[in-house]
Amino acid sequence: KVNRRILVFFGIIIAVAANALCIRYVDYDTVLYLRFLSGFGSGIYTSVAVAVFGMSIRPALAYNLMLFSFAFSQALEMQVLPQLSMNGIYTAFIVCFLITIPFLGWLQSYPVSKNNDQTHAQPQRKNKKLSLVPWVCLFAIFLTYINIGAYWTYIELAALDANTDADLVGSTLVWASFCSLLGCFIATLLSNRFGLIRPLLIALITMATGVGLLSFGITEPKFLMSVFTFNILWIFTDVYQMGSLANFDHGGRYSAYLPASQGLGQIVGPNLAASILSFNLGYESVFMMCWAAAMLAMVIYWLLHRYLRATDPELADAS
Repeated sequence: KVNRRILVFFGIIIAVAANALCIRYVDYDTVLYLRFLSGFGSGIYTSVAVAVFGMSIRPALAYNLMLFSFAFSQALEMQVLPQLSMNGIYTAFIVCFLITIPFLGWLQSYPVSKNNDQTHAQPQRKNKKLSLVPWVCLFAIFLTYINIGAYWTYIELAALDANTDADLVGSTLVWASFCSLLGCFIATLLSNRFGLIRPLLIALITMATGVGLLSFGITEPKFLMSVFTFNILWIFTDVYQMGSLANFDHGGRYSAYLPASQGLGQIVGPNLAASILSFNLGYESVFMMCWAAAMLAMVIYWLLHRYLRATDPELADAS
């Protein structure tokens, strides 16, 4: 109902203003509120972007390209941001937002359902049955990001606590981020051949196995295998989860909730892990919690796939 260009521009203004004020104010309370404000603006920006990708003709490919670019930016952040001062980091954030303003003209102002005619032709009963599917997908994404958030927060600390070589840990985390590029390529090939949900099930099981392996202790071989596997497969899960949700969400309404679902998982995951550590249960228990979250998400998608195979086989295997 609101012009998307105005929404994105409004989000940019909020984020830029908040980051600029962070350069001026340095006390903890003020910066905390300003970071919250910056996150609010960034959330508007990201939600519109994700909703637009979800309404494309091939949402899985669109999300894949988005994550492909994210893999480069992730590696760039790990290399560049540690070299900057805090004011330099805030300035970098401001510049990144501002350089996207000239491209707002490319953004469609209002959504148009990509399946409008088909939607009106579908029986009302079928629409009601599928109305909860996007929410189920969002909950599964939330669970997956509990795993992802806790893993990335504590993998380095856990490896160092296990007396793993510090230089090996640092270099591995940087270079393993490039595995995301390989993940994007493989995810596209598999989705074209097998659809979205079936490869997602395999990816979640494999990711859970790589994480759960660390619950039995961390050695250098286990650390290397876990980190490289995780970097490949988190892209798998993102592409397939986003694409699957887009197939159930023709208007882009639920896709806009994706960043919120992911962000909430990234908040809950590290906090759960911190609570586990506060009870002196060790990093092994943290990774067991990560394993449980990923496996629960897998079970949800497995049940969803079985349900769709019975009610709408074409949608169950959509790519």
